[in-house]
Amino acid sequence: MLIGTGPDGPIPGRRVAVTGMGAVTCCGQGVDALWEGLVHPTISGERRVQGFDAQHYFDPKDARRIDPFAAFTVAAAEMALADAGDLDVDGERAGVIFATGVGGFETLADQVTVYNERGARRVSPFLVPMMMANAGAAHISMRHGFRGPSETVVTACAAGTHAIANAARLIAAGRCDVVVSGGAEASMHPVAVAAFANMTALSTSGVSRPFDRRRDGFVMTEGGAALVLESWDRAVARGARIYAEIAGAGSTADAHHITAPAPDGTGAVACMEQAIADAQLSVGDVAHINAHGTSTPLNDLAEARAINKVFGEPGPPVTSTKGVTGHGLAAAGAIEAVASVLAIDRKLIPPTYGCEELDPDVHLDVVQAEARAWEPGPVLSNSFGFGGHNGCLVILPPR
Repeated sequence: MLIGTGPDGPIPGRRVAVTGMGAVTCCGQGVDALWEGLVHPTISGERRVQGFDAQHYFDPKDARRIDPFAAFTVAAAEMALADAGDLDVDGERAGVIFATGVGGFETLADQVTVYNERGARRVSPFLVPMMMANAGAAHISMRHGFRGPSETVVTACAAGTHAIANAARLIAAGRCDVVVSGGAEASMHPVAVAAFANMTALSTSGVSRPFDRRRDGFVMTEGGAALVLESWDRAVARGARIYAEIAGAGSTADAHHITAPAPDGTGAVACMEQAIADAQLSVGDVAHINAHGTSTPLNDLAEARAINKVFGEPGPPVTSTKGVTGHGLAAAGAIEAVASVLAIDRKLIPPTYGCEELDPDVHLDVVQAEARAWEPGPVLSNSFGFGGHNGCLVILPPR
């Protein structure tokens, strides 16, 4: 990962290791549950997190005073930190960069109803700290005494990827030694669902079919995922298990439309090329692409065209995990980053669940039906959000 350009050319930063992972998804709690759901998919219908109890992470009183998105944030982060082991890090050198799309939407919507039906005096005094988008990141830093940067990224469906990229850059640049990063979302409130449905973004069939000719929109989900990022040398010195390396990242804008992607995929092309260059790789080095693949007609076709422009036809093996997980808005990129690391660790590329009849206009090597064994190489993980926000990560096997 580069940190700038000097008189002699690009300046490489410190290497960035992934040493911990956590996930709360509709597949279950923990990264093993996520992986099992991706590799042996059986899920259908609503993509809600089942069996989650905030009291596992908070005392009963505090559990009532936290929005689900922040509870998912804390849960995923706690899992990732436990997985990373004893960090023994100076709090001034530890940070949190986390993402959400809309923050505490459920709390806000519920309290608007309280106001309308019961009056101003019945509105919760905890509304503001529950709804604010930075609450998740704040809870992590307070729980662990991380006094470095504690920030929230809000770039719609690209936010999880952008958060991880920004976190990695803090380590590459030497500002932090450890950063907890990822994304979380809990906006499956009837008002939000109605809004997405009325803008014709949601699947009317209730089936997520990335790149399939019958795709008709995305299926909403909730949850969160987190990574512990650490300077490579520090991770090696403490004997940590290193899952992967965050080697590059890209961020661009379509500057086209508030919801629709640029049809020619120009912004996505530039973002993928930027991420690959940041990792100091060539296009031919990329061995697998974890696509944004939302199951919306416009997104999947635009992304496929962009991939073809960068890699040719059909390009590297492509998968979209959203056939299983649904679309978690800001959580999506973080979930997919965890899935990409697991694909490296387990030497399998998960299938694109729901893609049974590949769209004839999609000229990609989409992994279908069952997981594909591979010799892990560089993975490109894509996220493209409303507003034309594009984010890409390059993730390498440890070496």
